[in-house]
Amino acid sequence: MPDYTTTVGNVEIVALSDGRIRFAPSDFFPTIAEEAWTPYRDDLTPEGDMIMNLGCFLLRSEGKTLLIDTGLGIDTGHLEAPVSGALLDDMRAKGIKRDEVDIVAITHLHIDHVGWNFLYDGEDEGAQQGKTAPTGSEVVPNGEAHPTFANARYWVNNADWRVFTRGALRKRAYMGAQVLPLQEQGILELFEGERALTGEVTTLPTPGHTPGHTSFLIASQGERAVITGDAIHARAQAQETHWSPRADSKPDVSAETRRNLLERIERDNAMLVSGHFPSPGFGRLARLEDRRYWQAL
Repeated sequence: MPDYTTTVGNVEIVALSDGRIRFAPSDFFPTIAEEAWTPYRDDLTPEGDMIMNLGCFLLRSEGKTLLIDTGLGIDTGHLEAPVSGALLDDMRAKGIKRDEVDIVAITHLHIDHVGWNFLYDGEDEGAQQGKTAPTGSEVVPNGEAHPTFANARYWVNNADWRVFTRGALRKRAYMGAQVLPLQEQGILELFEGERALTGEVTTLPTPGHTPGHTSFLIASQGERAVITGDAIHARAQAQETHWSPRADSKPDVSAETRRNLLERIERDNAMLVSGHFPSPGFGRLARLEDRRYWQAL
């Protein structure tokens, strides 16, 4: 079994999962020809699909407990999710209490990264775990919103907040259920650029997927790691940095960000931690015949 806990200097990282989502490669990367996948067939299922983990990460640093992203929850929206809504069960199984989380840090405001921000009156938390709404459906909860992590401040990049809380994006069901109440309840912390969450964990701007997309740099005792969020979705992108998914708001910016980020991770010999790579998502970049690939720890 993989080890779901690792350390970077004095920082402990616990990998958590809210489930899995599935895509056809041609849908996720519409500009990439089918034959370009030939070197990466092992990254696909026998049927040729992409399966992505819905990974979140709990960090313990300098007496603080931080949670990076909150998964998809039970509102799958347009996503095909063979399993979703498993995050809180996974936390319990690993002995993590929700009230010990001090900071919830969101990489960006897409549906599969904010799904457990809130619980609602009348919801039986335990009964929700592992349940998935029909593909293409949206869940509109009833009752009062209660922060799932009651003692936490929720950190969101200001550029994402401005874009997602205006116009058509604001009207999406998950925004009303899981994002807008952050401001209404006074638990939102907006930030820009590089901000220290602790002396060992810093926000790292990685725009392109969304305007304010943020990765997280961990630096402690001479060791480094980067939690990449959706700056990187697939292992093939370690080499194919120009592969930008349909969901990127600015594909050219995303590709440049990805190239620079991977070069930095490689140069610093940092751990690359990805929520969408196979769980637990801990690995390092390596070279073979002048091709770069991600090697799981």
